[in-house]
Amino acid sequence: MSPTIYMIILSTLATGTIITMTSYHWLMAWVGLELNTLAIIPIISTMHHPRSTEAATKYFLTQAAASALILFSSMTNAWNTGSWDITQPLTSPSHILLTMALAMKLGLAPLHFWLPEVIQGSTMTTAFIITTWQKIAPMSLIFLTMNNLSTSVFLLMGLLSSLVGGWGGLNQTQTRKIMAYSSIAHLGWMATISSIMTNILIMNLLIYLIMTTSVFLSLIISKSKTIQDTTSTWTLSPTLTIIMLLSLLSLGGLPPLTGFIPKWLIMEELILQNFNLLISMMAMSSLLSLYFYLRLTYTTALTLSPNTTQTKFKWRFYPNTSTMFIITPATISIFLLPMTPLILL
Repeated sequence: MSPTIYMIILSTLATGTIITMTSYHWLMAWVGLELNTLAIIPIISTMHHPRSTEAATKYFLTQAAASALILFSSMTNAWNTGSWDITQPLTSPSHILLTMALAMKLGLAPLHFWLPEVIQGSTMTTAFIITTWQKIAPMSLIFLTMNNLSTSVFLLMGLLSSLVGGWGGLNQTQTRKIMAYSSIAHLGWMATISSIMTNILIMNLLIYLIMTTSVFLSLIISKSKTIQDTTSTWTLSPTLTIIMLLSLLSLGGLPPLTGFIPKWLIMEELILQNFNLLISMMAMSSLLSLYFYLRLTYTTALTLSPNTTQTKFKWRFYPNTSTMFIITPATISIFLLPMTPLILL
């Protein structure tokens, strides 16, 4: 794909998200989501391979079904209330359809089956876009309509997502699938807090986007498609190895790092709301996620795999490899914990 066409497609992708985020009319929100979907399809299918074609088809069918549900939900609501305003109260059938559609858009369990397959069939850069930028538009709709959606349904979907994200990632060897299940688990935490405190939801989303960006940039630079590939990261760049190690631990939510902030605040808020059993199960599921993050960090920075003499000089074949543009997201995704009181103001 030529750079000009690629830039036009990326601009369309950004425009679709911005239209959805800034609209108060259901039809405009739907138009933004459709622009978003149609722009990402050629990006997924750029790699001329049956897997990428399959991934693009699965993504298109899922997102088209979700967009149709959103349109049907808004039409049903407008039929009953006479209003197309997003912030107006929704009727009962409308908010059930909308919840299903947004869960399908985001990949929340039990509507998550498309996400790992689509990400595995895409390139690493496309997987990065799907797990970060593509979550913003549906999350903005959840933020706008949260007062009208069912709290218990979102709590249940959040618990299911965190469990599925933990269990599903245990048996994976492909880094893209591991990141897909990581995305499902993090979205589960966001879903549980969305109906209780929306400011923690926004903070969680921003921290998730920064941490995922840092990890994906590390994987893209080191060309690590499987766990086995990460074992030779140290031969490419020691700086990159350290950044990848700390970013993965932060994504897992270990206390000294930034990733602990959202988990800490969500657990505190849910305990205040007396959801003790729910948060206990979610905390246990986060240990499952932490296991496969630790496995990645172990192979990346703590093992010396069997290698040849030539492997040790891998850095010579990548003389232009620069880790400078990854420093900013990595720094934020690692060292933000002391600024927690400032974030909460």
